[in-house]
Amino acid sequence: MKAPRLKLQLTAAHASRALVRIHRTFEEFAIDGVVVGLGERWLLMLIVADGANYAGFQAFRYSDIEAVDAPSPRATFLKTALRLRGSRRPVTPRLDLSSTQALLDSAGRRFTLVTIHREKVDAEICQIGSVVATTTTSVSLREITPDADWEDEPTTYRLSEITRVDLGGPYEDALALVAASRSR
Repeated sequence: MKAPRLKLQLTAAHASRALVRIHRTFEEFAIDGVVVGLGERWLLMLIVADGANYAGFQAFRYSDIEAVDAPSPRATFLKTALRLRGSRRPVTPRLDLSSTQALLDSAGRRFTLVTIHREKVDAEICQIGSVVATTTTSVSLREITPDADWEDEPTTYRLSEITRVDLGGPYEDALALVAASRSR
């Protein structure tokens, strides 16, 4: 009963471009943003951070969403702050949200760095890197350290463990910028 109602709410929010708040199983705090893509198992949101700034995109599994507030209780404030700052909404990347493999393949083609979260394995740790390859059961990332140094060998993770994917956020952008400056 919960899943069909949530999907209907998310579909309506996507159509209206409403700023929503989602509550996830793995997170203590709710997430505000705009639903910009809907797939079979995944949805994509443009995140609006607490500081009223666009903060990249995050893909979530529907199965991990507990509730949706549409509109977000902070929608008026956040929209007003974004408008007064002259913030421009970033272009939504075209991602295949039909499966975890498709999501990571398409994200790897469009972003230098992808962040994967395996919150059932360890909610405190994420892996950031460049997508090297995917199979129907795994993804290989050439990871980057917090100091923007590339690891020599890729690390492989099970797709079934991935609960969230972050793209184009300020931290990933900073890591990519520093790493690129070193290779010149």
